[in-house]
Amino acid sequence: MKVLEEDIQALSRAILRDAQAETEQIKEEAQAKADAIRQRMQEQAEKEQQAILERAKQEAERLRGQSVATAQLKARTLQLEHREKLLDKIFEAARQKLPSVQKRPDYEKITADLLREAVTQLNASTARVRADEATLKVLKSGTLDQIANELKAQLTIGEPLESGTGVIVDASDGRLHYDNTLETRLNRLQSTLRSSVYQVLMGEKL
Repeated sequence: MKVLEEDIQALSRAILRDAQAETEQIKEEAQAKADAIRQRMQEQAEKEQQAILERAKQEAERLRGQSVATAQLKARTLQLEHREKLLDKIFEAARQKLPSVQKRPDYEKITADLLREAVTQLNASTARVRADEATLKVLKSGTLDQIANELKAQLTIGEPLESGTGVIVDASDGRLHYDNTLETRLNRLQSTLRSSVYQVLMGEKL
């Protein structure tokens, strides 16, 4: 009977040892799996963090690029606005000085050139010439007859101009019209001269 009890106790101890060993193995396997899962989660978290940081960096670069581009565009716009205002002042100053051209000793030649160009542009054989008071004096002193003979045209004096310096020629009973005042000539040339004038203002060589 005693032997049987001892055998049972020995069997119980053996079963307990096996159970403990199996439990330890299960715990080790569970720990290993947990460690592996934790490692994967950590790696995944690091990758996601890196991806988020990269996206944030790209977004920051994009926003910085936009800010720089916006600032450059704004600076360029302000520069162009300043340039246009400056050029407008220059041309306005030039426009105010146009009447002083009549004081030049070669204004008779200038008047002849203005009249010749206007009549030629109209291709008119008969025309009426209007001019400011100072230019009318030049025309009446012989310039009108000179150009009429040169171009074989019939030219007459019309009403004086209320504004402008130079001549305006009307032909075909007023249906054709050519404004060759100095102010209009400056307006026609202004768009092509702006770049050159600005270069001169900036001290650049043309």
